[in-house]
Amino acid sequence: MTPSPTGRRRTPLRLVAATLGLALALSGCVQSGRTNHPDNFEGETACPVDPDPSITASARIGWQAIPNGDLVVKDLELLEACMPEADISWIKMNSGGDAIQAFGSESLDISQVGSSPAVKAASPPLSKDIKAIWISDVIGDAESLIVKDPAVEELADLAGKTIAVPFGSTAHYSLLTALNEGGLSGDVRVINLATDAILAAWQRDEIDAAWVWEPTLTQLVESGHPILSSEDSAGLGAPTFDLIAGTSDFIEQNPEFMAMWTLVQAEGTRLLNEEPELAAVSISVQLGITPEEAEKLLVGYLYPTLEEQAGPEYFGGDGLATAFSGTAEFLLEQREIEALAEGDVYQEMPYADAIQEAAQ
Repeated sequence: MTPSPTGRRRTPLRLVAATLGLALALSGCVQSGRTNHPDNFEGETACPVDPDPSITASARIGWQAIPNGDLVVKDLELLEACMPEADISWIKMNSGGDAIQAFGSESLDISQVGSSPAVKAASPPLSKDIKAIWISDVIGDAESLIVKDPAVEELADLAGKTIAVPFGSTAHYSLLTALNEGGLSGDVRVINLATDAILAAWQRDEIDAAWVWEPTLTQLVESGHPILSSEDSAGLGAPTFDLIAGTSDFIEQNPEFMAMWTLVQAEGTRLLNEEPELAAVSISVQLGITPEEAEKLLVGYLYPTLEEQAGPEYFGGDGLATAFSGTAEFLLEQREIEALAEGDVYQEMPYADAIQEAAQ
């Protein structure tokens, strides 16, 4: 783990008398009737802790259209409210593969990325020095294998068929796990398509199935049906997460930013778990769907709280590091990476300092 810098100023957490959710409700910050456009928020969102104008870091943050707390944080502009003097840029990533490329070109400091892409980025040949800094969600039914032919009821029925998936994503990892377990690795054609391209290929009858996430998943289900999900892959020993990673250089150079960033992420997750109707408004605006549709999406994920993330299953023990090591071994077997990273790379990927501090 990266050691905590000496003399770090602690950020007081003031959520006792009034939570951010209550503050938003009272101030009308979550605007009713907001149009489905990600940038039309005009409220003045309260920071859930004391804002820190002394933080002047410049952060390039990659985001994905995934219904989790990071999307709520982006929509409500919580980072901007808590660090008003920081220079924060949000950059859209279409998949974990996009995030890997952006890290590789040193055009991102922090990004939403799946567990499989994060491990791939840390492994040869890329060998990027990145750290996992937050678990946005544990993936269940939210990533699923959707098939078009109603006669297909199980994976074996797809022998000789074409399956699309974004390569390097958690969905790709789940698909490879299922194919390997079912002995079908050489019996299906797996092609690499981005989510928007998957929908187009589906509509042109160029693919038979796709392992994908929202909002494309719902669009495919309109004329198809799911037969497997990432929850099934987890049962095969291959759990997947949507996590947020950062470069070691940025983390080490900006401890105050990371401390505040972590508190804000914890608030985004709290809203999802405790006030899902409120969080669904932000999710709906960012994804261009209705709040009712957004609430349904939340069922496909688990959102670990700050206290859970500080526990042994994630950052407080070896649970997360063990998952990274297992993912790397599988990716090596599938020739998705050239070799395992040397030394304790996977064991040291989880950055626990800010989470442990925030949880105290």
